[in-house]
Amino acid sequence: MLKYFVDTTEALISAGLLIGLLYFYLSSGFGKKGKVFALVGLLAGLAGAGTVAYLKNGTKLLTSSKWNEIVMILFFIAIGALLLFWIFSALRKPLKQVSQWAVCLLLCLIMIITLTYAVPDVLVYPYSILLVEKSVLSTTFIFKFIGIVFGVILGFLAGLSAGKGLIRLDSKQMMLMLSLALGVNGIRQLTMCLRIMLTKKIIQNHKLFGDFSLFKIAQFSSNHDNWFIFAMMIVTVIIPVLIWIKSKHVNEPYRTPAEKRKILKKWLVNKRWAGMVFACLLLSVVNLTELKAIANRKVELSPVEDAPVVDGNVEVSFEQVEDGHLHRFAYTTDNNVAIRFIVIKKPNSSSYGIGLDACDICGETGYYEKDGQVVCNLCDVVMNINTIGFKGGCNPIVIPYTIENGKILVPVDGLTEFEKEFK
Repeated sequence: MLKYFVDTTEALISAGLLIGLLYFYLSSGFGKKGKVFALVGLLAGLAGAGTVAYLKNGTKLLTSSKWNEIVMILFFIAIGALLLFWIFSALRKPLKQVSQWAVCLLLCLIMIITLTYAVPDVLVYPYSILLVEKSVLSTTFIFKFIGIVFGVILGFLAGLSAGKGLIRLDSKQMMLMLSLALGVNGIRQLTMCLRIMLTKKIIQNHKLFGDFSLFKIAQFSSNHDNWFIFAMMIVTVIIPVLIWIKSKHVNEPYRTPAEKRKILKKWLVNKRWAGMVFACLLLSVVNLTELKAIANRKVELSPVEDAPVVDGNVEVSFEQVEDGHLHRFAYTTDNNVAIRFIVIKKPNSSSYGIGLDACDICGETGYYEKDGQVVCNLCDVVMNINTIGFKGGCNPIVIPYTIENGKILVPVDGLTEFEKEFK
C-alpha cells in the first residue's frame, strides 16, 4: 500500500497543484467563459488520460516509441501556449476581449496536456496489480488500491487548496504565482523534450561550454526529476505565506458589528485554506522523502547456500531444507552468471516448493521470507507456498527436478536455459 501511495503522489502532486491553480484562476478571473473553459479543460484532460491509458495497455496502437513522439509534440504545444499566454496577458488592456478569450483557450489547452500526460500511468496501476493478483477481492489488491486512492486524494486536496488560496490574493499576486508555476512546469517539459529528442536522435549532442552539453542537461534532469516537483511546491507555498501576511494587515472598514464579523469570518476561512495548503505540501514532502525511502528500501536477500554439483545435477539434501524456511541456491555458469533457485518445504506436507529465484513478471529480483511467508522482492506480492512450483502470477519460474535418495536433484541443463534471466 505504501509504495503505491508514494508512487501515485509522485505522479500526481505537481500536476494536481498546477491544475488547481489553472482551474481557479480561470473560473474566478474570467466570468462565465472562464468557468466553461476551466470545466472543459478538466473534463477533456481526464478523458484524454483515460483514452491514452487504454491505448497504451489495452491495444497495440500506442507503443512506447509512438507515445514518446506524441509527448514531445504535446510538450512543444504546451510550451508554445505558455509563451502566448504571457504575451496575451501583457496585452489584456489594449486587446481586452481578444486577449481574454486567447488566455482562456491557452490555459485550457495547458490543463488538457498536463492531465493527459500525468494521469494515464496512475489509471494503469490497478491493471498492473491485477496482472499479478488476478482478483480485485484479494487482500493485496485491496491494500494497494487503497494506497492509490490515498495518493489521488492527496493530489486532489493539494490542487484544491492551492487554487482556493490563489483566488484570495490580489490580481498581480495571482498572475505572479501562476506564472512561476507555469515557468517551473515549462522548464520541466523542455528538459523532457530534450531527453526524447536525444534518445530518438532528432538532435545531436552539442557541447555548450566546457564539458557541459545537451546530454548533461538531459541526464541531470532525468536523475533529479523530483527537483521540479519540489520547485512546484516551493512556488505553491508562497501562496499561504502571502495570505498570512495579508491577514496581519487587515484594515477593511465596517459600519456595523455584523460587517465586522463577516470580515473576521472571511479571513478565518482564508487562513484555513492557507493551513490546508501547508498541510498538503508537508505531507507530500514527507511522502516523497521519508515514506519513499521506506517504500523503496531494498530487502537483503538471504545468502546463497552451498550445494554440490554431481553428475550434471545440483544436489540439495533434505536436511538442508527440512526446517520449512526459504533456502536459496545457485549454479554459476561458464559465463560467470549465478542462476539462483529457491527451495522451501510446504507446510503440513512432505513435498517441496522449488523454482527459480525469479518470475516472468518481475524478473530476477528474487524472493525473501517474512513472518513465515514468501514475498516477491519487487512487487511485495505474498506467495502461496503451496503453489510454488506451479506456473502463474508472480510464482517462481518452474524448473525441472527429481528426488532421489533423500536429495533434490536440479539438472544443470534445466538451469542454464534461464541464464539470460540473470544477466
